[in-house]
Amino acid sequence: MVEEYIDISQLQEALRSGQITVVELLDQYLEKIDQTRHLNQYIEVYTDEARADAIELDYKIKSNQPLGKLFGMILSHKDIISYKDHALSASSNILSGYTALYNATVMERVLAEDAIIIGRVQCDEFAMGSSNENSKYGPVKNPFDESRIPGGSSGASATSVASGTCWASIGTDTGGSVRQPAAFCGLIGLKPSYGRISRHGLIAYASSFDQAGFFTRSVFDAALLLEVTAGKDEFDASMSSQATEAYSQATMVAFKGKLAYLDIEHFRLSMDRTIVDNYHKTVEKWKSAGYDLTPVTLDWLDYVIPAYYVMTTAEASSNLSRYDGIRYGYRAEDATTMDQLYKLSRTRGFGTEVKRRILLGTYVLSAGFYDAYYQKAQQVRRLVKNNLDVLFDQFDGLVLPISPVLPWKIGEKMDDPVSVYLADIFTVMANVAGLPAISIPTGKDKNGLPIGTQLATRQWEEKKLLSLARGLSLL
Repeated sequence: MVEEYIDISQLQEALRSGQITVVELLDQYLEKIDQTRHLNQYIEVYTDEARADAIELDYKIKSNQPLGKLFGMILSHKDIISYKDHALSASSNILSGYTALYNATVMERVLAEDAIIIGRVQCDEFAMGSSNENSKYGPVKNPFDESRIPGGSSGASATSVASGTCWASIGTDTGGSVRQPAAFCGLIGLKPSYGRISRHGLIAYASSFDQAGFFTRSVFDAALLLEVTAGKDEFDASMSSQATEAYSQATMVAFKGKLAYLDIEHFRLSMDRTIVDNYHKTVEKWKSAGYDLTPVTLDWLDYVIPAYYVMTTAEASSNLSRYDGIRYGYRAEDATTMDQLYKLSRTRGFGTEVKRRILLGTYVLSAGFYDAYYQKAQQVRRLVKNNLDVLFDQFDGLVLPISPVLPWKIGEKMDDPVSVYLADIFTVMANVAGLPAISIPTGKDKNGLPIGTQLATRQWEEKKLLSLARGLSLL
């Protein structure tokens, strides 16, 4: 069975030696997809294409042809990422019938290294949500407790790996949308620095926050995916000119460094006791293993959530103005005037949460409120970045929880969006400051629900992040 291989390097050795073939591996995944349809993960399974690719890859292996770095890696992809000539909907009615015209850069680069794409998985509509309930396809179920959410917005990306239907998955992270579902599903979830991976071909939610990321079972696999996909891209002007490194090799180096960890006393009353206990035990375990951990208080952390939601909703209001019912996607055929066409198409095409965020964003950008809200939020963003720069002058990394709460019951918070927003308190900071961060599984509650802990480093220090994470994940 595929579970016996710890990381992709072990699987690739088995493929080379003939212990297993890519077709056999694919068949295992396709069978598992059939067995887990009730989790509501996949929108579309590329059975025929994936099989043809697997047959071709097996031939390349047997004939000793050159192989890409990701050969044997079978991936799912979030319904935000363009895959040429395949449907793409952002899990929204407004993009009904739309077909991607080109590959996202992140998709182009994994395909060039012999990865196989097995299917498209759903998400919160336009990546707006933390539960994968805000989707036209309905809620996704957590494979560890099917009555609970898997996290979001990349919830189905997480469950597709956790339920054994693919080796890894490509998601996106705007405020924690890779790290939080990874924690809820017992996986490694990597969000690189903003500008490390091209956003070309990712449907935009908030352009200065969005970043592609990965769900894997090992830090090595996440590092290898980053190594393959990182680097400049002429289609994305926000890309950094910073040199990329051999991230997978960094995971072979034992680096402990000096770490800060968030003192959560201020947040204790709003956190599940199980999370608090797990966090403290994790810190103590890492200390016992020889890591230097120092508690820190981040007095400004309470301001990050309001600033984040002001800025992201403002960007969403701008980005989603292009969905007008005229050029592509859903169109209200019963409209009799241009004004009606816009109103009816957008009213019917967008879901409740997306409309809420568009309205919030339009409000904070409106005359009389721009200075009071949007400009003030931008100032908070600068202060957050400055404070973190000072922190990372003293420490190699920052440890903090992923979520203050365990996965909640499906439907439990649909009428309480503010409590859902507040659950992002520990993850949005990395997006506000553009930092790389990773979710590491650190245990389970008494009912078997996974819990994760987060590690962040200074911007562009993914090599250090991955080296630290590999050591911590093995404890």
